[in-house]
Amino acid sequence: MKTKSRISRRSFLKSSAGLALAVQIVPSRILGMGGGIAPSQTINMAVIGNGLISEGHRKYFAGAASTRVLAVCDVHKGRLEAARAQVDEITKNRKNIGFKPADAYADFHEIIARDDIDAVAICTPDHWHVAIALKAVEAGKAVYVEKPMSLTIEEGRILADAVKKNGTVLQVGSQQRSERAFRKAAELVRNGYLGTVHTIETSIGAFPPEPKDLKEEPIPEGFDYDMWLGQTPWRPYNRFRVLGNYGSGWRCFYEYGARKEGDWGAHHFDIIQWALGMDDSGPQDFYPENADGSPFRHYRYKGGPTVFVNAPIKKSHMIHFVGDEGELWVSRGGRIESNPPRLASLALSSGDVRLQVSNDHRRDFIDAIRFGKTNICTAEIGHRSATVCHLMSMARRLKAHVAWDPKAERVTNNAAAAAMVSRARRSPYFLGA
Repeated sequence: MKTKSRISRRSFLKSSAGLALAVQIVPSRILGMGGGIAPSQTINMAVIGNGLISEGHRKYFAGAASTRVLAVCDVHKGRLEAARAQVDEITKNRKNIGFKPADAYADFHEIIARDDIDAVAICTPDHWHVAIALKAVEAGKAVYVEKPMSLTIEEGRILADAVKKNGTVLQVGSQQRSERAFRKAAELVRNGYLGTVHTIETSIGAFPPEPKDLKEEPIPEGFDYDMWLGQTPWRPYNRFRVLGNYGSGWRCFYEYGARKEGDWGAHHFDIIQWALGMDDSGPQDFYPENADGSPFRHYRYKGGPTVFVNAPIKKSHMIHFVGDEGELWVSRGGRIESNPPRLASLALSSGDVRLQVSNDHRRDFIDAIRFGKTNICTAEIGHRSATVCHLMSMARRLKAHVAWDPKAERVTNNAAAAAMVSRARRSPYFLGA
């Protein structure tokens, strides 16, 4: 479900009735089409959460012609200062923008309160995504939020509804939608070039088991551990719990995310949703390993294909679509293969469905702000894809079938799973606070 997005751009579009109108009446040189961006049209940004995933975003938004980073935020003083230094180094080397050191904050509320910041990039652990994004959206700021969009299905719906109500731009960082190979694969599936797709296999990898009985350690100086925990239950500090690398740390804990279902499912499940035309809906049945006649955990679309997770396929982190007239493999790095081989290189016909084109996920976000176009991975799309992640995670954790009504957005067969659609939030970290 896609709706046209806009953003109230405090510093330079207050007088416009809407950005689409501004594009019609403002000379192209003002909008950067003639070789430059006027300072008044530069999108002022802040980066909230400055661990591992944020570095690429900081570099991009600090250096892109139409954006600049005015502020960074993190609960860890060391990371905060390193992030500010990186932004300042990039900004110093830019021409015609005027250097001013980036501001550094430990509390994201101070960024939300600034009228001169038009957009934020949220690169925190998953359990903070919605709380920060919701405040930003309600303040009229555009949001680029890392995937998965939410910690729970309930808070994802709250955020998607808030984006629709406020008319702001929100881009979810499921960036495979901005890769040509994935778009081509989705178009071939959507237009029936594989015939009826009945089976999909995907590999999302695995994390080590969730650690138990971690030894309490002193909280490091300059680290606001209470705020890092946020809505989640209080736990004694241990460095492993807050570690931000891709193979362990907080990503291994269900309290802070959905493990691999959220980490990589937010990429591959998202592409499957796109290929099947299910961006406003989703699957209806979710099964753990060794259930429903399969050794693999899997989910099923009503009247549609079954998706097998971590089934053995050609390459790790790949998607395999199987239809009654052919099969297709796609992965990162532009890799797309098919059987028969001609399928992968087929050109679409004039009457075929053509999916939205984006060749740069962050640029697509910027263009949505500047030109009033719909971005490629909206809040509704991100919510629906995250919902698949959460439901697959529930089935795995409960070792039980979970039946889902995607229209009503409720579990229909399992009280324990229904209770996991939302979570209690630790005071004072309530949504909207």
